[in-house]
Amino acid sequence: MNEQGPGVGIVRARHIAAGLGLLLMIVTLPYYLAAGLVAPLWAVIVLVAFWVLLFVLGIAWFRRAPFRVLALPFVAALTWIVVVTLGERLLGWTA
Repeated sequence: MNEQGPGVGIVRARHIAAGLGLLLMIVTLPYYLAAGLVAPLWAVIVLVAFWVLLFVLGIAWFRRAPFRVLALPFVAALTWIVVVTLGERLLGWTA
């Protein structure tokens, strides 16, 4: 006999989506930290601060908007790629 209400599956899916988003955010962290191989210290500090901001936003959205949390790792990855690429091309950052 299933005593769970009809919304339990939806709640579980929301928690899984938000958890996956935060897990994928953690996967992007080494790239932000390794940017120091190419970028100057000030740029790494700004990048890591941005990553922390996204992670805190993900925690805040965990219950209110869990499916939005899934977008955060993609925002983080795209931001890292754009910043490092523009830094190399426009600012002369080299490894």
